[in-house]
Amino acid sequence: MNAKTNRINLLLLCAVVVSATACNSGNKSNEADSSTKTSNVSLNPKDFEKTIDGKETKLFTLQNKSGAKALITNYGGRLVSMYVPDKDGNLTDVVAGFDDVTGFKESAEPYFGATIGRVGNRIAKGKFTLDGKAYTLFTNDGPNTLHGGKKGFQDVVWEAKQVDDHTLELHYLSKDMEEGFPGNLDVKVTYDLQDDNALKISYHATTDKNTVVNLTNHAFFNLNGEASGSILGHTVEIKADKYTPVDATLIPTGKIEAVAGTPLDFTKAETIGARIEDKHQQLQYGAGYDHNYVLNQHGVNDVVASVTGDKTGIMMEIYTEEPGLQFYSGNFMKSKNVMKGGHKDDYRTAFAMETQHFPDSPNQPAFPSITLKPGDTYQTSTTYKFSVKK
Repeated sequence: MNAKTNRINLLLLCAVVVSATACNSGNKSNEADSSTKTSNVSLNPKDFEKTIDGKETKLFTLQNKSGAKALITNYGGRLVSMYVPDKDGNLTDVVAGFDDVTGFKESAEPYFGATIGRVGNRIAKGKFTLDGKAYTLFTNDGPNTLHGGKKGFQDVVWEAKQVDDHTLELHYLSKDMEEGFPGNLDVKVTYDLQDDNALKISYHATTDKNTVVNLTNHAFFNLNGEASGSILGHTVEIKADKYTPVDATLIPTGKIEAVAGTPLDFTKAETIGARIEDKHQQLQYGAGYDHNYVLNQHGVNDVVASVTGDKTGIMMEIYTEEPGLQFYSGNFMKSKNVMKGGHKDDYRTAFAMETQHFPDSPNQPAFPSITLKPGDTYQTSTTYKFSVKK
């Protein structure tokens, strides 16, 4: 073999090596581009396997075609995590919670992510009258009953059936006089993660006696990602011209007043922190926002509120059939709980948007009724839809 041949062979070898390297580099680049980054805590399903009140608890994962995920435990019918893409394509967990079921059970704040019932929000002095009969409930919020009493739906183990990759059905029978409420209430809650990154929560209930029902979900959100700090930079818009003002114990006065001219006006988008420290009596009573908004006339396909994270660009739009929306700005978070990844539930690091009938409805005849009768069906739904604000 002469020198010229050796030189040609060497050039051909170099070309092959360069080509192969380029192809491999291209393949790695494509793999990286097609994968979605996740910088959140990974939950172990085994940490949610426990026996509570003789029933087994588990962690269920819903996933859609877009790669979004919703993690739910049947202990309390809770939304544990919600992974949605941010403006950079990173899957971000936007729900505050714990990395095991024990954390939820022993939490100083019992409502993280939970299904709330039999009656969400407050009932004044733990008393109401139905059909001329007086009922007395456990008072767990100063002089009032909050979110169903001592052991509400957040503290029971629901029967669970995962229908498919994106649907979970939960069932619970609340027996007659449980927590002081009349009637055997048969409840079904369905979580459905849709392909447009909307999480639909549907509620269905029947009773064998006249009773009162007001179901909701108490997920604590931070759209910059759980453990990302304050939510005061989030932008909020609520399509409600009116709200129900409260007294010093956060019970509605019975009046319905305009939000215009008050720091409770979110008819135009505003950050949570812009006016939260205003010396307005309602904000002082709630230690911030903890108020029921009387939603403007709407249908189930109308956006009633939206919230956008200032760091991630993640926007959450809310759709509901309910007449009210309780906006809570995390005013009573006191760093008492160790959450996912070891961080604390610091002051105002998450917010809640609870769709509902109005607080204290059984004692407020001017408010929409929450009475459910035998033969009738309680049926309502709420959707939290996630996208990136352009």
